[in-house]
Amino acid sequence: MPLKKKAPDFILFITVMMLLSIGIIMVFSSSSYYAMFPPFNNPFHFLIRQLINALVGIPVMMFMMRYDYWKLRRWSLGLLVVAFVLLLLVLTPLGSSRLGAQRWIDLGFFSFQPSELAKLCVIIFVATSLANKKHKVQSFLEGVAPYLALMGVLAGLILAEPDLGTAITLVGTIFIMLFCAGSKITQLGAVAVLGVGAVMGAIFSEDYRRDRFFAFLNPEGDPTGAGWHILNSLMSIGSGGLLGTGLGQGRHSKFLYLPERQTDFIFAVIGEELGFIGGCLVILLFILFVWRGFKVAITSPDPFASLLAAGIVSGIALQAIINIGVVTSSLPITGITLPFVSFGGTSLVFTLMGVGVLLNISRYITPK
Repeated sequence: MPLKKKAPDFILFITVMMLLSIGIIMVFSSSSYYAMFPPFNNPFHFLIRQLINALVGIPVMMFMMRYDYWKLRRWSLGLLVVAFVLLLLVLTPLGSSRLGAQRWIDLGFFSFQPSELAKLCVIIFVATSLANKKHKVQSFLEGVAPYLALMGVLAGLILAEPDLGTAITLVGTIFIMLFCAGSKITQLGAVAVLGVGAVMGAIFSEDYRRDRFFAFLNPEGDPTGAGWHILNSLMSIGSGGLLGTGLGQGRHSKFLYLPERQTDFIFAVIGEELGFIGGCLVILLFILFVWRGFKVAITSPDPFASLLAAGIVSGIALQAIINIGVVTSSLPITGITLPFVSFGGTSLVFTLMGVGVLLNISRYITPK
């Protein structure tokens, strides 16, 4: 049946642009004082870089919004191979280390985080594969087991970087896509139990993860060590009150008590400087994004588009939930950024690329 085109989902587009605008403002507010000192010596350092990231990401989003999403099916297997190759390359001497993690490939003139591209590539492959299986997805051997193996290999490669937060996000995204495709609840329940066991195993397999877990349970037990991040994050949010201290006036972020203030813990800066109302606004925008995104998935004209949209929305939503959960001490600490808001070029560009595909899907309807 031929498809009619319409305008992309305007509410979804505006929601993303609002989150992006808040992010640019908060990156500058959280980093300007810190960036005044060596090695940056420029209070606008992170603002300029984030603006450049946005100026790259927005045209990429606009291009994907006009690119025929059906063509992505042709490239799904190739994209999966690209994802595996990149995740392997980052573990070779081509990969560069920062803060004890080897998650980037440094090409000299720019560096990028392969796991961000890999997430989108895997979502496209899984959407294509599940759409082709149809009713076979209810069979464990044909519908669930292959994706269990895929999740295991991908999670293993990402954990080797190490990056537990991204591994959980990717596995959770595939799990939600299996649910949306019609896999049996009993089978998914068994997978969920295995997943929880695997996460706990990953936590206790590394000393620093185990320390973070126990610090999550009792941050006051090691206030200057493993509990430092959690305690300062909570103090930042708590000191903001209802209306916040004002942009650039956050004491914990300004005077460097809050680690990773422009990346992983930027929501704590929002809570301190914009207060309870500002934090709630950001959360409401993410809820609006999820609502509009899943509405696109539900009303999509074909199974591939529906699963692709569900995968993109789920990946972004899970990342936001984990980030906000960590900052509010609802989850153990893991290094993961807040989509659209945190500083980071690779994350922003590929997240906007995924949003472009989502907006593309929202343009197509099946005529009645």
